[in-house]
Amino acid sequence: MTTTSRTELSIAYGIVAMTVIVTASNFLVQYPINDWITWGALTYPVAFLVTDLTNRRLGAQSARRVVYVGFALAVILSIVLATPRIAIASGSAFLIAQLLDVYVFNRLREARWWLAPLVSSALGSVVDTALFFTLAFAGSGDPWITWALGDLGVKLAVALIMLVPFRLLIAASVPLAQGDATS
Repeated sequence: MTTTSRTELSIAYGIVAMTVIVTASNFLVQYPINDWITWGALTYPVAFLVTDLTNRRLGAQSARRVVYVGFALAVILSIVLATPRIAIASGSAFLIAQLLDVYVFNRLREARWWLAPLVSSALGSVVDTALFFTLAFAGSGDPWITWALGDLGVKLAVALIMLVPFRLLIAASVPLAQGDATS
């Protein structure tokens, strides 16, 4: 298999993973676990792992491609599986937060192995949470500020936990496109 076809296959896997994670999260955010968090808080942070692994292995340009295509597919599926309001809120927050994640990760990629995924995921989580919960639930009568704070806490904890699979997966793979890493 050529490097180009391995790269395209890796991007396709990233797109599928991103679409499934975001769509599931948009469905699950409608179901609170308690007064503080929803089920979506447990799944969505994995989207940052997908973006960061793609960025580390294939570079920023490929990571942005996974974000754009995953975004489009997830919004379409979320309109059907969640609500149009959640789909639009998620799409808006997702696109901005994930592109911020790609940018910050790429700027920090030469630092210690854990710094880029941790900082980019944390910043992306803050932006995503603020935008999503404001757009999806403000004025709905739901305790959205409490959910947002609880979800953010879970997202930040999961960002820490995701460092373990990130480290294991980057150690097991070799970057496919060195020239793409600075895009």
